[in-house]
Amino acid sequence: MALIPTTKSKISNLLSILTATHKTPSLASASYSNGAARKFQVAPFGGSDRSLSSSVAPLESDMVSLTDYEEYRKALYGGITHEALLVDAVGTLALPSQPMAQIGEKYGIQYSETKILNRYRKAYEQPWGRSRLKYVNDGRPFWQYIVSSSTGCSDSQYFEELYNYYTTKKAWHLCDPDAEKVFKTLRNAGVKLAVVSNFDTRLRPVLRALNCDYWFDTVAVSAEVEAEKPNPTIFIKACELLGVKPEDVVHVGDDL
Repeated sequence: MALIPTTKSKISNLLSILTATHKTPSLASASYSNGAARKFQVAPFGGSDRSLSSSVAPLESDMVSLTDYEEYRKALYGGITHEALLVDAVGTLALPSQPMAQIGEKYGIQYSETKILNRYRKAYEQPWGRSRLKYVNDGRPFWQYIVSSSTGCSDSQYFEELYNYYTTKKAWHLCDPDAEKVFKTLRNAGVKLAVVSNFDTRLRPVLRALNCDYWFDTVAVSAEVEAEKPNPTIFIKACELLGVKPEDVVHVGDDL
């Protein structure tokens, strides 16, 4: 499986990264910023790490178009280079708005959105529960802890309002307005698509609200699989749902 972490980059740049990774029967990661691939770290899936530096400078000035990508695959391989693409949800496919301070004003919250976000990050990084799974079913216990730690407010009405807000379309936006074109191109090239995300059972409603659920063949969400990335179990489950082998798959996400 090839693994491509992104740094707040556009989905549309994915085509250039895929042409750079080719078909590699290993776990390869490529960090890129502003659409340019910088370095590849190669590690056999489940094995020991080894590094491989690779300059991909041409990508910086000449991004690959949708048509170019299709022609590239046909000319170089006579078919598709990877059988499937796994895509992270939050931070890669979609981003949430940050209304915690705004909604919290009527509940007496005085923290700024910036302070809440900083506290959120610290709380999120803390170990959670005996099972180590943040998202179990609807994820309410975990999110109650996060909201309380981030805002200093444990008011149940505030939590419910915030929790329900994040199931609506207005709470989210796609990271890249060209994402649909990219995924359509990949599907036309025969690539199977799946969302693989550490999230609770609200993920499917969120994808429907964004009107992007039909872009994908399946969804593997940690709350249902009972395994969270980087645990290989969730990736393997996605491969099983798609009917492909891990070595024929690329995963794209903003982190591991």
